[in-house]
Amino acid sequence: ACASYGGIQALRNWSDHGSWQDFFDTYWKLIYAVAIKAGLSEAEARDVVQETVVAVAKQMRDGGYDRTKSSFKNWLCLITRRRIVDHFRRRTKVAKQSLASSDDTNGTDTVARIPDPASLELDSVWEEEWQKNLLDAAIERVKQQVTPKQFQIFDLSVLRDLPVGEVTKLLKVNTAQVYLARHRVGALIKKEA
Repeated sequence: ACASYGGIQALRNWSDHGSWQDFFDTYWKLIYAVAIKAGLSEAEARDVVQETVVAVAKQMRDGGYDRTKSSFKNWLCLITRRRIVDHFRRRTKVAKQSLASSDDTNGTDTVARIPDPASLELDSVWEEEWQKNLLDAAIERVKQQVTPKQFQIFDLSVLRDLPVGEVTKLLKVNTAQVYLARHRVGALIKKEA
C-alpha cells in the first residue's frame, strides 16, 4: 500500500501534503482498529492515530524509516505499539493517583483492570488488521480505476456474495458481464494489493 502513493520516501518532504494525506488515508483505520482491539477507548484510539502520525513525521524528519533494519509494516507496528503502551501507562498513572487521593479501599480493582503494557500481544491483531487494511486500500484504489457499473457488479457478486442470477436482475446486465467484471476487478485488486 505504501508504493501506491509514491512510497515512504515521499514522506521525507514535509511540504508534500498529498503524500501525507495519502499516508493518513491509507493507515488511520489500521492504527485505530489495533488501538481499539488493544482495549483503548474510541477517544484514546483517535489520539493514538494522531500521535502515531506525528511520530512517523518526526522520525521521517530525523532520517526516517530504514528498510535495511525492518519492513515498513514492522516499523509502523512498533510506532503504533509504543503509542498504545503510552496510553495504558497514562491510565495506570491516573488510576494510582486517584487511589492515593481517595480513601476508598475498593479502588485497587481499578488498577488491577488496567493491562500491563508489557503484556500487550499485538502481533496477531496487527497482522490481521494489516491484511484487512491492505485489501480495503486496494479496493478503494481499484474503485477509482474501473467504471462505476463494473465496481457495482464486483461489489454485489464478490464482496456481498450475491448469486450471479440476482446480480443480473438487480443491475440489468447479462451473466457474461458479471463474470467479466468479477475477473477484471478481482485481478486489479490482487495486483494493487
